[in-house]
Amino acid sequence: MLPQLVRVQVERVYAGADRIRITARTRDGVSCVCPGCGQRSSWEHSRYVRHVADEAVGGRPVVIDLCVRRLYCENPACLKVTFVEQVTGLTERYQRRTPMLRRVIEAVAVALAGSAGARLLAVLHQRLSRAGVLNCLMRIIVPGRRAPRVAGIDEFALLKGHRYAVIVTDADTGERIEVLPDRRAPAVTAWLREHPSIRVVCRDGSGSFARAIADADPTIVQVMDRWHLWHGLVEAALKEVTAHGSCWGKFGPPLRESRRAATTQERWQQIHRLLEAGVGMLECARRLGLSLNTIKSYARQDSPDRLIRTPVYRPGLVDPYRDHLRARRNADPAVATTRLLTEIREMGYTGSANLLVRYINSGRVEADHATLSPRRVTRLLSTHPDHLDDEQQILLGQLAGACQQMAALAARIRSFAGLLDPAQGNDQLLTDWITSTRAAELPFLRSFACGLERDRAAVDAALTLPHHNGRTEGVNNKIKLLKRQTYGRAGHALLRQRILLN
Repeated sequence: MLPQLVRVQVERVYAGADRIRITARTRDGVSCVCPGCGQRSSWEHSRYVRHVADEAVGGRPVVIDLCVRRLYCENPACLKVTFVEQVTGLTERYQRRTPMLRRVIEAVAVALAGSAGARLLAVLHQRLSRAGVLNCLMRIIVPGRRAPRVAGIDEFALLKGHRYAVIVTDADTGERIEVLPDRRAPAVTAWLREHPSIRVVCRDGSGSFARAIADADPTIVQVMDRWHLWHGLVEAALKEVTAHGSCWGKFGPPLRESRRAATTQERWQQIHRLLEAGVGMLECARRLGLSLNTIKSYARQDSPDRLIRTPVYRPGLVDPYRDHLRARRNADPAVATTRLLTEIREMGYTGSANLLVRYINSGRVEADHATLSPRRVTRLLSTHPDHLDDEQQILLGQLAGACQQMAALAARIRSFAGLLDPAQGNDQLLTDWITSTRAAELPFLRSFACGLERDRAAVDAALTLPHHNGRTEGVNNKIKLLKRQTYGRAGHALLRQRILLN
């Protein structure tokens, strides 16, 4: 039942209401190894009692009062005159817990850290404060890890907006290699120089990481993460879709005749009137009291309709009854709203009359689609057609044909998606993609293409090599969970222990 007591002589067992106390002693005449020189000795100097805590039995904590020997070292050259014998599986130097109990506490500390770990240990009948749990965690020796050939690197926030650290992983296996306390280029460069075995580094679009890797060793192959490439393309496409809302917005609810729309049209006319008269953008900003970026965004558009946002509606309680409302209003345009309310309430509608009135007045009943937002349009354009149902494919065809720019945008997205499957020759296809994108009237996508050119070597490696930074991003996501468990107050030292041990 208690295998750790096999090597000692048990003298007494007391089972109280709150704990179990076992009295035992080590056997005489057994030689032990000196921790200083490794020579065995059985020459007894004295005895004393150690109080060692063990795992709970029957819901009661266990304390072992163990009488151990202090022995003389028989090696005259040894620096240790005396030493205390240790019982394998029961005692360790300078420890008041058995190895089994220590492993349990360390496992809880690694998984839950301070306060949460202390609460769980209380259920296991072990009383430790949150500081005691953290001390146990910090005493764990992290095994050394060999630097891989292909590494992944990413940053995470210690204090968002102020202090950041860096996680380095094995990009092939996801093993945590190191946690650097600083994301700045000198710290990353110094660490890479200490590990010359790293030949490939997967990263995001950070220019700081790019400079640090190049400074450490220009021969290291840098691989841009493909998810970040796709994310950057989708963000640029979202801006293009938003700018062409007047084109695809006709397939959704009608545009609102709001005061903001009138102000946008008036401001567009003022800015273009000044620009046609030869006034510079900076002077336009001074005269109209607007920022230079606002002047640039208005000057970029050839029509004020491009600047008017399309209405964005969330799915509501009336949406399930939209087909019935549409059929009734087509059959009888003069049908009363109160009558429609009675009919859909019989069908299960639980909303108010005002909600139905606003739904009808906004034109969502007669529109081809009740809800249509820039993000939904972008999602349809960036989704593979095989993953869309028949209705979504019809809507995708309508959106792609809304205007010449939307058609070009859909083609650019599909062609770039084909490059994200790594293969030889994708670098040349990327050159063709950038050339054709720059020729299209898509300013936001053109800006994205220029960004690819600035980091072209890493982008080419991402499209031709199988390496990626996905496992590092997964570790970074786990770090967010570890930070929440410590309420975001953990410093670099504690987070490093938990990251490398989890």
